[in-house]
Amino acid sequence: MILLGVILLIIGFIAKVSIIWTLGIIAIVIGAILAILGFAGREVGGRKHWY
Repeated sequence: MILLGVILLIIGFIAKVSIIWTLGIIAIVIGAILAILGFAGREVGGRKHWY
């Protein structure tokens, strides 16, 4: 999710499209929250591990 956000940020910056830039920021924030919850040992989406 974080990687997708970074890719969207890069595309939005290069193409100068603000909605893609905004979606990239949102994806990074959601990815960071999910990563923190996963590292804290909480279940995310009903699963303890995503592999």
